[in-house]
Amino acid sequence: MRYRPLLKGLGITAFLWLFFVAYFHLLRHPARTVFEMPLTALDRAIDVQPAMLGAYVSLWLYVGIAPGLLLSVRELVTYGLWAAAMCLTGLLCFYLVPTAVPRLDLAIDLAQHPGFALLQGVDAAGNACPSLHVAGALFSAIWIHRLLRDMGAPAITRTINALWLVLIVYSTLAVKQHVVLDVIGGVALALLFGWASLRWFARSATWPAGRVLQGGR
Repeated sequence: MRYRPLLKGLGITAFLWLFFVAYFHLLRHPARTVFEMPLTALDRAIDVQPAMLGAYVSLWLYVGIAPGLLLSVRELVTYGLWAAAMCLTGLLCFYLVPTAVPRLDLAIDLAQHPGFALLQGVDAAGNACPSLHVAGALFSAIWIHRLLRDMGAPAITRTINALWLVLIVYSTLAVKQHVVLDVIGGVALALLFGWASLRWFARSATWPAGRVLQGGR
């Protein structure tokens, strides 16, 4: 994490900024009629839970962990390209088939939950399927798991990684930004690009990326 922190910090920030520019443009200006995602029995069973907002927004910290563990500029750039390809695929889905979560009676006092009210106002429940929130979390989790394993980190760190992923995925349903079908779409997208990216890196001469730096280089 101490290796090239400025480059990593600026790179991750720029990546997220560019993503949100495209995301909110498609959200505010859908190219086609927006399709409302159907609800499942599980969606109806999960009540709105403002307390899960913290887990939901923790994604923006979580997505920085995997690139933070990489040790060369080449690996960072390549990881970023794979992540960008996944996001662009999701954005293409939003362009071709704009989707939204059905408007729900949240039955809570938004004045009592200002953070939750802010989320509802800024990030309308559109650009729903596939959930890029879930896709970004699972893609990160796959990579974090691989890097922790390669560097010989204690097993508890991989357990924490898995639990953090579950909390983020569940939070998308609990704060009503996504429905179950969105989550399934996000999982499929992340599994495809996670598998492909790891196979590509496995053929790279610089793998494993989680090796320990020698002599501070």
